[in-house]
Amino acid sequence: MCETCGCNLTSGNMHIAQQPRSDGVTAVNVLKNLMSENDTQAAHNREHLERHNVFAVNLMSSPGAGKTALLEASIERLGRELRIGVIEGDLETENDAARIRRHGIPAVQITTGSACHLDAHLIHKALHALDLDAIDLLFIENVGNLVCPAGFDLGQHRNVVLLSVTEGDDKPAKYPVMFRAADLVLLSKCDLLGAMEDFDHTAAEAAVRALGREVPVIHTSARRELQLDGWLSWLREACAAQRESLRHYRPVTDGPALMFPQL
Repeated sequence: MCETCGCNLTSGNMHIAQQPRSDGVTAVNVLKNLMSENDTQAAHNREHLERHNVFAVNLMSSPGAGKTALLEASIERLGRELRIGVIEGDLETENDAARIRRHGIPAVQITTGSACHLDAHLIHKALHALDLDAIDLLFIENVGNLVCPAGFDLGQHRNVVLLSVTEGDDKPAKYPVMFRAADLVLLSKCDLLGAMEDFDHTAAEAAVRALGREVPVIHTSARRELQLDGWLSWLREACAAQRESLRHYRPVTDGPALMFPQL
């Protein structure tokens, strides 16, 4: 984790670093504590989502890859089948949350300031602002960044990474941690493939496979030529599988998740 962009600390986990410490504690130990606390909080978030039968998807990509446009198009297609909620992450502004709300969907904006990712503590706070009993599918749109978001469990059930055809087909090789974390890779803005002579979609998929990942790679377009069927089918199947897995769900009654306040 870098020390210049602020990605170690967010407003959600700052209290951990500010706890009194004995002299001689190292930055490495602080970071270990942060990551451990994040994972514990993520487990609590996931348990809470499952108690309310909510399936959560973490959307990650570089800035401008089309995450919000994909959400808007998906809401238009799925809004009558599934009750959708959205958590938006950006450094500043409520622009993306405002776009989502115009579709009649509850959206909570998280502004991270200098932090280039969301973390489990920030998601915990955002869940307070949502009526989870009225949501089947929760999208978490992470901060645009192909590095740091992959390192932080939020309590989600699936990770989806967007790779825009405007970015270059070598991105999976350049940013392997992000693409290794993916349960699904979406090639976005595929309506531009004819104009992007330098992007080879077969090379992009081969770069994903070279990481040892056999995850689906699906072509999408959320703008001029809608190309969403593969993505929407994947979502429907994943939601159905989650509901089936929770048919015999029993809430956790002890363990580290209960170290944090119940929502």
